[in-house]
Amino acid sequence: MAEHRTVMVAARVTPAEHAVWREKAVAAGVSPSALLRGAMARTRTWTASARAVERERTRQIARIGNNLNQLARWANTHASTAEAVSVIAHLVSFERSLLTVARIGEEDGDAR
Repeated sequence: MAEHRTVMVAARVTPAEHAVWREKAVAAGVSPSALLRGAMARTRTWTASARAVERERTRQIARIGNNLNQLARWANTHASTAEAVSVIAHLVSFERSLLTVARIGEEDGDAR
C-alpha cells in the first residue's frame, strides 16, 4: 500500500522564484510538489569532512593538471622519439596520481 503524503513543507521564496519553479514544473510535466520532491531526492548534502575531502581532491587534481600542462608544453617544444618514452612514463605517473586522488576519502567511508 502506498504511503499517503500528509506533511506539508513551507519555504519562503520570492514571487520570481515561485514563478520559475512553476515554469520548470510545467515544462517537466509534473506538479511543483513532484518537481521539488524529485530535486530534493537528487540533492546530495555535504558534511564538513566530505567538503574537506572534496576540497583536497580538487587541489590535487589542479596540481596534476599543472604538471600535465608543463609536460605538454615541454613535449611541444622538444619533441623527439627518444624523449617520447620519458613523456609516456610521466603520463603513466599522472594516471596513477589521478587514480590515487580519486580514492581520497574512501578509507573514511566517503561514498561520493
